Amino acid sequence: MELRSKEYFDQRATQEMQQHLGKSNRSLRETLAYAARILAMTGQEAGLAGQISARSERAGAYWTLRFGLGFDEATPEDFIEVDGDLNTLSGTGMANPATRFHLWVYKARPHCNSIIHTHSPYVSALAAARQPLVVSQMDMTPFHNDCAFLPDWPGVPIADQEGVIISEAMGRNRSIILASHGQLTTGDCVEEATYLAVYLERAARMQVRARVFGPTTPLPDHLAAEAHDYLLKPSIVKGTFDYWCRQDDASR
Repeated sequence: MELRSKEYFDQRATQEMQQHLGKSNRSLRETLAYAARILAMTGQEAGLAGQISARSERAGAYWTLRFGLGFDEATPEDFIEVDGDLNTLSGTGMANPATRFHLWVYKARPHCNSIIHTHSPYVSALAAARQPLVVSQMDMTPFHNDCAFLPDWPGVPIADQEGVIISEAMGRNRSIILASHGQLTTGDCVEEATYLAVYLERAARMQVRARVFGPTTPLPDHLAAEAHDYLLKPSIVKGTFDYWCRQDDASR
């Protein structure tokens, strides 16, 4: 049997995933509603503290879950479009005032189209201990050189300065752990931001549990980088999101 390179199998898998993992026909608000319920389904609910948003086609505006609802209650009709002063443009209700810092992240990251912020349990444990993520296992590699850490809490993010601090701390990273606070993930699409939010909580849970056995050791850089790129392939991200959507459908 011929010994083929890893690149061969990577290219083949990528082509086959593009062929066999179908594309969904969900609207943006339908996708946002699924994303919110997925966050609840995976244990990221924290009362009204979390936020989810997606950049609007209208310049300087975004869609977000109307304030007063939990992630588990979200339907497509519960998402409103707001402008840069959080005035409601489409739909009924008000935005969570803490989504103001999303404006600064969108401004600093032109290719970012969705933002998720949660106070999920295990990320919050790392945040309370002021501990950054250590990428020490394969499922954590989507955050290899791609998860920033803000060591000092700037306070409740309802003003502009918090947005400046958080967006600058993120740099070019897709995700960030906010000390004494929680997590923030971004994506080219809602599916990617959701995928990262779910896996960041899993990564934090793994780190907290692994430390019972001693210090965690980072993976070799070249292998972690390879796995990072593989696990963030759009076909894998969207295929995983579709699976979570089916789980949500089955539970309703």
